[in-house]
Parts: sequence; C-alpha cells; structure tokens
Amino acid sequence: MSAFRQRLGTFALVLPLALFLSVFFIWPLLTVLGQAVSDPVVSQNLPRTTAAVSSWDRISAPSDTMQAALVDDLKLIEDDQSLGEVVRRLNSAQPGFRTLMRKTVTAVRDGTQPLVLGEVDPRWNDTAFWRAIADAISPYTDRNLLAAVDLQHDAAGAIVAMPAEESANQAILLRTFAVAAVVTLATGLIGLPYAMLAAASNGWRRQLLLAAVLLPLWTSLLVRTAAWYILLQDKGLINSVLMSLGLVSGPLPLLFNRTGVIIAMTHVLLPFMVLPIYSVLIAIPRNLMPAAASLGARPISAFLHVLLPLTLRGIASGGLLVFMAALGYYITPALIGGPKDQMISSVIAFYATGSANWGMAGALGIVLLAVTIVLYGIYGRLSMKTTGA
Repeated sequence: MSAFRQRLGTFALVLPLALFLSVFFIWPLLTVLGQAVSDPVVSQNLPRTTAAVSSWDRISAPSDTMQAALVDDLKLIEDDQSLGEVVRRLNSAQPGFRTLMRKTVTAVRDGTQPLVLGEVDPRWNDTAFWRAIADAISPYTDRNLLAAVDLQHDAAGAIVAMPAEESANQAILLRTFAVAAVVTLATGLIGLPYAMLAAASNGWRRQLLLAAVLLPLWTSLLVRTAAWYILLQDKGLINSVLMSLGLVSGPLPLLFNRTGVIIAMTHVLLPFMVLPIYSVLIAIPRNLMPAAASLGARPISAFLHVLLPLTLRGIASGGLLVFMAALGYYITPALIGGPKDQMISSVIAFYATGSANWGMAGALGIVLLAVTIVLYGIYGRLSMKTTGA
C-alpha cells in the first residue's frame, strides 16, 4: 500500500507538467502537423468526381462518367467560398484551373442545354487537368511537406525537384540557416570575452556588467528593433559619429540589408549567449589560470588548453539557444532587412495570414521543428561525450 501511495504521489506531481505539455505543446504540434498533411477540400466538395476518378489510370482520356460526375458536383456547390477553395487547391497543382473553372461553372449554372466539358473548353480533354484532380482527391497529402523543400510529384508520381522559376523555399531556408549561423558566431565572439570579464569582476562591477545584459531582456523586442532602425539610418547616430570622426566620407549602408539584420539580431540575442557561458565560468576555480602560468604556460596557451575546454559546455548551450531562437525571428528581419533578407518566418506568416494557406505554413513550421529537434539531439550527444557519460 505504501508503494502504491508513493507512485500515486509521484504521478500527482508529474500530472500538472504532463497536462501543460499536452495542452500547450503536443496538441498545437499535432494540429500544425494535421494542417500540413490534411487536404480534404476536393474530396468533400466533389464526392462524385472523387469516386469516378479513383478508378482512372491517369493515362487514358477522361471518360464520360468522370465528366458527368464533375458537372453534377459543380451543380450542387452553392457556397462560393467552398468553390473558391476547390479552385485554389486545383490551380496550385495545375496552372490555368482558375480560368477553366470560372468558365465551366458559368456554363454549368446556365444549364440551358446538356453540358459537354470538352465543348465548354478544350482543356478538359487534357489529361493534365484531370490528373490534378486525381492527385487532389485524397484527404491526406505530402504535397505541402514536399513543397516546403521545393520538391513535387511528377506525372508518374515520382518525387522530383520543382522548376527553378517555382522554387524558393530551399533558398530561403538556406538563407535562414546562414543568418542564424552568422548571428550565433557573432554572439559567441562578443559573449565569451564579455562573460569572462563579468566572471572575473567583483562587487558592483560584476552587477553592472550583468545588468547591462539583463536590462535589454526586460524591454520589448519590437522596441529594441525600432531603436536599431533609428540608429542604423543614413542620418542615424552610428553614421553621424563615423562621419564626424572622419572615418567615412559618406553614410554606410546599414539599413535594409543583411548587415543591419545581423547587427540587430546579435544585440537582441547576445544575453542568450552571455548568461550560459557566465554560469559555467563562475563555477570554474579561479586558481586554474595562475596555476597554468606557474607551470610556464603563456596566457594564450593557458586559455586555449585550460579555460576554453572547461567553457565549451556553456558555449554550446548558448550557441544552441541563439541559433534556435534566430531560426524563427520575424520582427527584426522584417523591419531592418530588405526583400532579400527575409527569413523563413516571413514566408510562414505570408502563407498563414496573406494567402490563408495553412497547409504550407504548417509544413514549413514542421521543417523548422525537425531542424530544431536534430540540433537538440546533436547537442545532447555532445554533452554526453563532454561529461563522459
């Protein structure tokens, strides 16, 4: 009985955390994944066409049964919003469907005589349009996940790369990873010596250095980004100081480009690098460096062989935090960067709010989540090797 009570007490302690994770992490994650692979628009609104096309071999000419089923389905669709969703889904798979469906729906609703789709528009005799319908009848699809990395199915169903003029997500993903990597490197180069200085200081000096890192965290991200928008302008403080000192003859281009994005993101994310390194440094005995010097090691050699290896866990933790946070940044690139500096978060926002394409937004979110999980797994393995586990 005592063992049962102990297990019950343990379960009661874990239950709030499990509920929190289920409601605020697992359920939203499953919802996003469902949006990425769900595609019921065509099958729900064109049920007769779905049944007729399911037995088609995708090679022969469309049968009269398929055409009649489509006409019957179009006659029964009274909701223009549902029709618009069907048209948008089919047009994304086969360009030209929007004008074709508009012409066909007008002829169907006219209903003055029996309708032959090939006479309404000769494109209905093209198997490519019917193949698009056949590809869209399944309630589940991998189309969004493939499109998130610029892949698609060809006419035979094989996975191939999208045409160069239609592919953009891979380039934006690579840009996102590149910017995140540069920001992580910049925060590491600045954060390591700053954390060493804070750890080596005492009293009010240490408190002042830590306050300089912590205070920006208490300020809104939008406010900090807007401040950099002002500072980086052609007539902003930075260019004014540089020109007044005679270091440059004209204003440097620091706004609406990659340089401004990296500067602003480095400042915003710097605390996430400094604090993990500082927490590791203060646990390292201060007599290690003097001991290395007493054994003949020069300062640089003592740092590289004694202090730096002991600090690697803090650097890895800070780098992981900064990189993962930088992957999802939206406000800073949107305000500071130009059109060629937008990251994947801007594309996700466009699909979610601009075009109401929740499937693509969810698919891109899944790609980011997968990358984050892989990075976290790599960090876990490195941590285990560092500790000797």
